[in-house]
Amino acid sequence: MTNLPPSDPKSSEKTALGFDEFIAILVAFGAIGGILLWSFSRRDAGWNFNIVLSPTPNSTIQTQPTPTVTAPTSQVQPTTNPQLEAAPVPPTEIVPEPSPNSSQILPPVQVLPLNSAPQIVPSSTSKNPESSIPSSPLPLVTPAEQKSIIPPPIAFNDVPRNFWATRFINALSARGIIKGFPDYTFRPNQPVNRAEFAAILQKAFDTELSKNSVPFKDVSGKYWATPAIDRAVGTGFLKGFPDKTFKPNQKITRVQVLVALVSGLNLKQPAKPAQMLSIYQDAKNIPKYAVTKVATATANGLVITDANPQLLSPNQAATRAEVAAMVHQALVKLGRLDKISSENIVHRQSRPQASPEQSSLSENKLANEP
Repeated sequence: MTNLPPSDPKSSEKTALGFDEFIAILVAFGAIGGILLWSFSRRDAGWNFNIVLSPTPNSTIQTQPTPTVTAPTSQVQPTTNPQLEAAPVPPTEIVPEPSPNSSQILPPVQVLPLNSAPQIVPSSTSKNPESSIPSSPLPLVTPAEQKSIIPPPIAFNDVPRNFWATRFINALSARGIIKGFPDYTFRPNQPVNRAEFAAILQKAFDTELSKNSVPFKDVSGKYWATPAIDRAVGTGFLKGFPDKTFKPNQKITRVQVLVALVSGLNLKQPAKPAQMLSIYQDAKNIPKYAVTKVATATANGLVITDANPQLLSPNQAATRAEVAAMVHQALVKLGRLDKISSENIVHRQSRPQASPEQSSLSENKLANEP
């Protein structure tokens, strides 16, 4: 019988675990349970394991600091994983869970990416985008207010302030009834011809045009004043001559201006024309056809002289200043312009009233004059 050396008996499969192995297994299960418990407690804190597994390379997200959650002492605190901290988190509303040792609950925080554009909240729910633009209404101007808005008159360099007709000229130039020359002159002492006077009448009076205008042999259709002449004749201000001419370049006299204004406005004649004309020292120079018209113009305040009011000078060529003053007075009679006080306006009391005998003699004298 051979003696063999002694050897360690082999452990069978049914042998119980050793003490060290049992402690290692217990520690492993405790660590796994702690990790699972910690991960489940962080689920509502915004962890997204899908993004952790497939992170976006160029995404950068700004997040609020995560509140510290204190775990129970019986659990094992896991080690922080740096890969999980660097993982991008999509915009979400973070509601931290209150911990047992926390005395304050933080409000929800809206987390937005850094490269996201700010949202613009419209202030109005109207479908029309233009309706949300604030605007103030423009002031409305009624036709009556437009008439009251008068531009300043033209400053003519040859009409001084102390000129007798300055205020009459300014009143008409401000309304565009009369105009000056390109060199900013008015030339107040320059005579006016019949065509120019027709043009002034056209701008001053807006009466309706009748169909009584007659074509004249000396006024062509291409003449610059043809429309004004047709209107002046059609409205009854002017007339032609018996030979069917108008003579547009002929200088118009003072008496012709007065007769035209009285005829166009259809003014009522006074009861005693001869008595009205007795205020003029040169009444005998008034043409017979114009006696009643001049008396009517005097009674309505249309006569204006630049010198002695007792001198009418009826057959003298009317100047631009005199025409402007007489047209102004006609517009005052219609109520379109305000009155201007002037010593050059001839009034009924410019001369002491004559006695009935003198009036009778004056009437007989005017009737016998050619």
